[in-house]
Amino acid sequence: MTLKNKVVVTGGSGRFAQSIKKIKCRYNFIYPNKKKLDITNSDSIFHYLKKTKPHSVLHLAGLSRPMIKHNQNISESIKLNIIGTSNLVSVCSKLKIKLIYFSTSYVYPGNKGNYTEYDAVLPWNNYAWSKLGGECAVQMYKNSLILRVCMTEKPFVHKKAFANVRLNLIFHEEIAKILVKLLNKKGIINIGGPTKTAYNFAKKYNPKVKKIYSKINSINNFPLNPFMNLTKLKKLIE
Repeated sequence: MTLKNKVVVTGGSGRFAQSIKKIKCRYNFIYPNKKKLDITNSDSIFHYLKKTKPHSVLHLAGLSRPMIKHNQNISESIKLNIIGTSNLVSVCSKLKIKLIYFSTSYVYPGNKGNYTEYDAVLPWNNYAWSKLGGECAVQMYKNSLILRVCMTEKPFVHKKAFANVRLNLIFHEEIAKILVKLLNKKGIINIGGPTKTAYNFAKKYNPKVKKIYSKINSINNFPLNPFMNLTKLKKLIE
């Protein structure tokens, strides 16, 4: 493999990384554990990337679900998703290594829907704020790619799904296939599947899934229209 094909992946033991490992492609993905590459330690990042000399870093590591974690332990959310990402940006910029950052569709407000990459962002929960914090650092480094993703595991893991929330859910395996077509791009790209309610997406794979409804000022408060415009994605992968 040439240098241009070498991609270091943070968060290699995570759920999505397992899907990438199943993909056959021209890229040589390397999955260091936390002892070898600790995103909370700039020296660790620098020494590992200096030694391995990758063309790109695919940044998947961080704190994700359950979402309540980002309310219960704000400092951990900040340390992993904001500071950890900032550390990577700083080192990658010094070593001139491209950075590919997995963000979330949750950075959009979720009120009007059909969000393009140029629309204003306004996170609606702490998880999304933490991911946008990471985005801010990545945006400062032009040799980068931000992917705003709406993905889930297969089979659909939840017993209930919103019947009045429209989004772009897509399974990890499908995202992995799309990802390898985008690694040479820069900027921001929305990634997801066809716009559907969460319930309509889930019931195809789990007929027993139950309907729930998002309600303002309740425990089930979820914006009704966080779905994205995927025109840019479609043009890039056609």
